[in-house]
Amino acid sequence: MNNIATPEVMPLGGFPVIRSDNSTMVKILKARMQQGQTAVFFANTNLIVKCQTLREAMNKPDTVIVNDGIGLDIASWLIHRRRFIENLAGTDFIPEFLQEIKTDAKVFLFGGKPNIAQRAASILAKDFQIQVVGARNGYDEAKDTEKLIAEMNESKANIILVAMGNPYQEQWIVDHRHQLNASVLMGVGAFLDFLSGDKPRAPNLVRRLRLEWFYRLCLEPSRLFKRYTVDIAVFLRLCMQQGKSLR
Repeated sequence: MNNIATPEVMPLGGFPVIRSDNSTMVKILKARMQQGQTAVFFANTNLIVKCQTLREAMNKPDTVIVNDGIGLDIASWLIHRRRFIENLAGTDFIPEFLQEIKTDAKVFLFGGKPNIAQRAASILAKDFQIQVVGARNGYDEAKDTEKLIAEMNESKANIILVAMGNPYQEQWIVDHRHQLNASVLMGVGAFLDFLSGDKPRAPNLVRRLRLEWFYRLCLEPSRLFKRYTVDIAVFLRLCMQQGKSLR
């Protein structure tokens, strides 16, 4: 792929998670944009748990799954005795990727509550000088799927960011990707919420300590408690089951 080495894959919970760093992944996606369509998913513990029924559909050559969060690091050490090179959280990786291809990017934002995508679009245009060719929320503007897909294609977008949470964004991309002309489709979770300022990100020190999950739990305990307790146990069980089969 344009002299870019094929990245190592670390199987976790049934998903082929790529072990790479941010700059290499940017180069890989830039090269893939010239070759066809690629779906990109950021695998955190929640994706591994919630997307089990999509494992086969997401394990394809035209799909890239990268690691997002300390939970993946812990699982990779337990099973493979190796950690990931770098955390490829979508909230940090996506701006870096868009900045790298700035002049070629035509971005369509889809998802979030009303006005979130539009506010995120304004920030991408103003602060990052990224061309945003469309923005639709994940509520009333998501009801007519055929109309939405037509708007995405008519916009000439080559990058579509889908922000609906796990497993809805992954299911949407799997179901509709072959109706879309865009080169890159990304399931981006809360990226639009963070970008628009609707949800605060953890301070830099907290992120460096890999405690952003705890910061979010403190802000939204009722919504995230199960994800960071019961679901973590399910995640580790899924990973250990696959680890046994690999051995």
